[in-house]
Parts: sequence; C-alpha cells; structure tokens
Amino acid sequence: MNVKLLKEICEVPGAPGHEDRVRKLVIKEIKKLVDEIKIDNLGNVIAIKKGKKDKRVMIAAHMDEIGFMVKHIDDNGFIHFHTLGGFDPKTLTAQRVIVHGKKDLVGVMGSKPIHIMDPEDRNKAPKLKDFFIDMGMGKKEVEKYISIGDTITRERELIEMGDCINCKSLDNRLSVFILIETLKKLKKTPYDVYAVFTVQEEIGIRGASVAAHTIEPDFGFGLDITIAFDTPGAKPEEKITSLNEGTAIKIMDSSVVCDPRMVKFMKETADKNKIKWQPEVLTGGGTDTAGIQRMGKNGAIVGCISIPTRHVHQVIETAHKNDIQRSIDLLTHCLEDLGKGNWEY
Repeated sequence: MNVKLLKEICEVPGAPGHEDRVRKLVIKEIKKLVDEIKIDNLGNVIAIKKGKKDKRVMIAAHMDEIGFMVKHIDDNGFIHFHTLGGFDPKTLTAQRVIVHGKKDLVGVMGSKPIHIMDPEDRNKAPKLKDFFIDMGMGKKEVEKYISIGDTITRERELIEMGDCINCKSLDNRLSVFILIETLKKLKKTPYDVYAVFTVQEEIGIRGASVAAHTIEPDFGFGLDITIAFDTPGAKPEEKITSLNEGTAIKIMDSSVVCDPRMVKFMKETADKNKIKWQPEVLTGGGTDTAGIQRMGKNGAIVGCISIPTRHVHQVIETAHKNDIQRSIDLLTHCLEDLGKGNWEY
C-alpha cells in the first residue's frame, strides 16, 4: 500500500467549500490515468476514462472533511467558530487545530477548566458553544492573519498503528485514495467511467448532486467510510461493521436504499474474486450515493463501497489496511465486470 500517498491525501486540509489543496493533489495524481479531466463550477473534479459502450458509470469520493469556520474574534483574540459538518463535541477538548488565514496558524480548542466548574456541570457532556480557539495572541495580532470566514481543520498527522491507519480526515480521504488507486489498476471497462472527486458532501451531498445532474449516469458507486463500532461495550446489533472483516457493501443508510440488483452484483463479484466483505445497514448518516442515485434525469442503478472506520467524526479516525485494499480490489472488479450484470427488473 502506498502509505506515503495516503498520508499526503489525509493530511492536506480541505473543509467543505474550500477543497482547493485537495483538488490540486488529486489532479496531479490522476492526470496521466484518464482521458479527460473537467472541473465544474462547484469544484468537483470529473475524470473520464472511456469504455467500449455508450453507458456511463459514476463513482463519487468526496474531498472535503469536517471542519469549522471563523465567525467572531473577541476582544482578547479568542476565536469563536461555526461547524462545517457534524462533530462529537466531547472529542474537541484541548485539541490542536489549524486556522487557514493569510497563513496557516495552529490554535488550541479551549473550554472552562474542570477545576472551576460547578459540581453539577462536571459530568455533563460539553456543547460546541462551550469551546473557543486560543491562538496565543491578542486581537490585533490575530487579525493580521485571520478574518471572519476563514476555515479551520484538525491538526493530526497520519500514523500506522499495527495493521491500521490512524489520522484525521479518513472520512473521506480514504475514498479519495481508493479511487486514485483504482484508476491506476483499471484496465478495459465496458462503459465510460466518470471518477468524480466531489465537494461539500459533509454539508449536504452538494457536489455529488450537481455532478450527477450533469453526467446523468446509468450506474453509480458511492465511496465512503462507515461506522465500525467493534470496540468495548458495543452490542452485536450496534456494530454496523468491524475492522478487518472486509470491505462493506452498503444495503442502506438514512439517505439511500441501494439498488438490490447492484447489491447482488457487488456481493457476487466479491465472492467470485475471493474478496472478503461484510454487509452494511447504517441507520444514520448519508453519502454521495444518494446524489448519484437521484439527481440524473433517469436516476441511476447504485451501490456503495464502505470502509469500516472507528472513531468517526472525531479528532482522529482508524481503519485497517486490509479493508482499504479490499475496497480497491472490489471497486476495480465491479467496474471491469459491470457489463456482465443482470440489470433487468
């Protein structure tokens, strides 16, 4: 596995609507792998690899990560922020963040010290409004570099832990990596492949919806992480998926019911190629899959490959290398064999 590339993809900042640095990296990696690259008005990267027949398959991997936006700088130089995407507040205490102003500056998430909290507040979960960002500077110095509307991302480098990868933004940079690696492996495909690196998924599946409206795909695959709640205290019915039990084939989430024909095709493709997989029924959360399915004029036959991930939407996330590789393998085989599927009702 190209951990060096995965590290670069995960560590580069890209809050929703501000995916510029990720986009440049993606284009650099794929420009020799595809026949054509387009960038639409929202900033989606649409990479086209020509197939044999006049049908279109769209794959979506979103480039954005959950983050924040500066909404106020108080008289003492502390930054107050608004969220871009969903956060688990209890994970933010005393964490480093990067504010992307005129230059990147590191700050610290601050909140009221436990020593001076009222006894009844000590055991309560913190709320986002309880946090501020300490830049270590006064207001005038902060305002030299930082303005209202600047974005903020988490400060965490990629490390390898045993057979796992740990970093911020595995949601959804794992999928960006998987799609790039799939384009490297992909040989002849029956249909035109539209590999779309989308924007603004974390705030409403916006990029994928616009791209699907433009492309009007016949088939589609979402690529995203999913919950692996396989940790102490988890009940069997709560796990969703487990690490190192295979790439996950989505059946449904709160935004989409995957096409049963595609789910069947994906399962059979995985079995035929001896790719370990597990089913995914996610009762909360949505992915670009929904945009692909619904926003083309005729709709699309869709499925989704999900990468089991622990600690999702927290400061750091964890995934297993084997599951990442299995996801690359399954997507590659699905794209190459799509013409062999039975798509009749």
